[in-house]
Amino acid sequence: METSLRYRSDSKALKIHAKEKIPIDSKLHLQVHAELDTRVGTPSHLSAVLRRFFPDFSASLGVGLRYDKHEKLRYNIRGKKSFPVTTDGQLSFNIKGQCDADKELRERRPKGAAEFTWSILNFQRDQDVRLKFGYEVIEQVPYVQIRENNWTLNADSNGRWNVRFDL
Repeated sequence: METSLRYRSDSKALKIHAKEKIPIDSKLHLQVHAELDTRVGTPSHLSAVLRRFFPDFSASLGVGLRYDKHEKLRYNIRGKKSFPVTTDGQLSFNIKGQCDADKELRERRPKGAAEFTWSILNFQRDQDVRLKFGYEVIEQVPYVQIRENNWTLNADSNGRWNVRFDL
């Protein structure tokens, strides 16, 4: 199980996040997420996603359900395609999209992004760094992610940010 501590600028509460990937076969797994809001002591969301990987195309597709304390049950579909820019695979261009829908499938919230990801292995001894520079198409917002081993910082041009520490 993967666990992390997360803090967002808009929530002002520390969240404990857990994720488990349950393999079904070599290209398919069930991914289960849960998050606990430490301010109120209750789960803030639960989700289950069936993810299929297409290694020949450097792509993945996921469909699932999400339950959170505000919007209750929502359906989700997401996809991602990666295009290597360098032969060593350390620089890639990714396109990704998702759509959440309420349980009646009336209200839909699409998202889409294009990003460059640069993975720098052994940036310093025992330190890996990943930089992402992207653009969220629907909201028309540029964003950046800096990840160093267990720490991740995300920020966008609207002033939103979050930090994550993987345990």
